[in-house]
Amino acid sequence: MKKAKVLFVSQEITPYLDETAMGTIGRYLPQGIQERGKEIRTFMPRYGSINERRNQLHEVIRLSGMNLIIDDTDHPLIIKVASIQSARMQVYFIDNEDYFQRKAVLSDAKGKPFEDNDERSIFFCRGVIETVKKLGWAPDIVHCHGWITNLVPLYLKKSFSDNPLFADTKIVYSVYDDEFSTPLNKDYARKLQFDGIEKQDVELLKTPNFANVTKAAIAMSDAVIKGSPKINAEVDKYIKKTGKPVLDYKSPDEYIDAYDEFYDAVLEDAAVLA
Repeated sequence: MKKAKVLFVSQEITPYLDETAMGTIGRYLPQGIQERGKEIRTFMPRYGSINERRNQLHEVIRLSGMNLIIDDTDHPLIIKVASIQSARMQVYFIDNEDYFQRKAVLSDAKGKPFEDNDERSIFFCRGVIETVKKLGWAPDIVHCHGWITNLVPLYLKKSFSDNPLFADTKIVYSVYDDEFSTPLNKDYARKLQFDGIEKQDVELLKTPNFANVTKAAIAMSDAVIKGSPKINAEVDKYIKKTGKPVLDYKSPDEYIDAYDEFYDAVLEDAAVLA
């Protein structure tokens, strides 16, 4: 029986950023899933606050060099990689001078979200998928962590649906309490007009607040995990309405086994339906 392949797309991973609940899951979940016999790949943005020398990041020339067009502007895609030796795992970083050089993560020193966070999300999500295509690696499960990953389900289900690498991929979306109070750029939905994406696919994103961005991601996902003990009430209500498989919040000492079993159940359900 072939090893299942799990692609982790994460907003935060410890130790590259200050430790948070999401970052800790981003660090230890891939290791735990690998130790349980699955094959993994892990991606995060290369925020400017990440110390490249200390964390030994280096560019992967064979994967870099592509340009992604966002709102009629070319943005070079740079791929870097680092190893977490104790976990025997690599982390791939999506980098670009326009979006990820500033010495902060998603907001400035005063806590104000960056005005181009919408485009940073577009670039990151498309960058991950384009890189996985270059790797020629077909994931069985794609597990998204954090709102910046919200477009991965949309792109996989619409723009890349005819790519054989993703033909059987199932998407799991984790919802956290990483809520932002200022909506993303009002042109978010327009900027997403891309191959295979139609107006009705981005209807929710015309008002790109946290709840709508998250609901749009859930709509295109196959299953949902509650990554925080308490999540946005509007999103929680929406999850119940979808009827999709849901895994409730799991404590730090039980989540790895629970997630591993949940992946298996999602894949088994897909095999039965096929």
